[in-house]
Amino acid sequence: MIEVLYFAWVRERIGIPRETVETEAATVAGLVDELRARAPRYAAAFADVSALRVALDQELADFGASLEGVREVAFFPPMTGG
Repeated sequence: MIEVLYFAWVRERIGIPRETVETEAATVAGLVDELRARAPRYAAAFADVSALRVALDQELADFGASLEGVREVAFFPPMTGG
């Protein structure tokens, strides 16, 4: 079981801020594939992963990163600021 958090427009498209997910995925990319298959709103949120960033247990990671031992996955758009 992994806690999945959604921020900004990802949360808006999916409709919830977080959920606990049972997954067989070995990587973030595999988890995204499982989520896309759940419902059209997930497919819309993850249609262009190049527009997303991911953090595993609050550390930035890439979509090829392993989920082994991970308790929390967060998806969010790139941050900007000044």
